[in-house]
Amino acid sequence: MGSAAGEIPDLQFKISNISTDSLILTVLGYTIVFLSLLFLFITFVNVTRLLNYKIKKKLQSTGKETEETETIDLSGEVTAAISTALILHFREIHDFENTVITIKKVQKPYSPWSSKIYGLRQYPGKR
Repeated sequence: MGSAAGEIPDLQFKISNISTDSLILTVLGYTIVFLSLLFLFITFVNVTRLLNYKIKKKLQSTGKETEETETIDLSGEVTAAISTALILHFREIHDFENTVITIKKVQKPYSPWSSKIYGLRQYPGKR
C-alpha cells in the first residue's frame, strides 16, 4: 500500500495502541459524568418532596389544616386524549377573533439624514 494521491489509507484498530493512561482517563470520565447525572436525578426527584414537607410544616405551625391529596393514575392514552381536546379547544377560540382591521398611517418626521435623494444629486469625482 503506497501513499499515492487518491488512495485511502488502510486504517486498522489495534488494541496495543491503547495505553493504560487512556483507559484510566476514559473510565474516570464516564464515571464522573454518570455519577453527576445520578446526583442530579436524585436531587430533582427529592426537591418536590422537600418543598412539600416544608410547606406542610409551615401550615401546621400557623394552625391551618393540610389536606392529603389523592393522586390519580392515568394511562398514556387518557392523557393524550385530554391534551388533544385541550389543544383543539384553545385553537377554536382563536378562530373567532375580532375581524375588524384598522390601518393607521403613521407620519414620520422628515430628516435630511435619512433622505437618499441628497446622495443621488452628487456626481462622482473624476480620478
